[in-house]
Amino acid sequence: MDITTIKLQRETKERIDKLRENRNESYDDILRKILYVLNTTREDPFKAKKTLERIGDLRIRMIESEKQAEDETREIEAEKKAKRKEVVEKKKKKNWERSD
Repeated sequence: MDITTIKLQRETKERIDKLRENRNESYDDILRKILYVLNTTREDPFKAKKTLERIGDLRIRMIESEKQAEDETREIEAEKKAKRKEVVEKKKKKNWERSD
């Protein structure tokens, strides 16, 4: 496979990123999808519209899934922090009791 590099304006890259169906999708995959939709639009606009709707739905699911994962990670980190604080407090209490 022959690979090349193209220069894009940041805005163009961000717009392409918004067409990702999942985080593992390459730019080549996205650009091929764009070309597919463009060519399909010429031949069958209804089919192209359905493809774009599917992409939109998958994108929404991907964003929701990432948000849920981030929320779960924050929750786990908060629990770990609370446990560490509890351990520190127990150690302080134990040391305070020894000093009496």
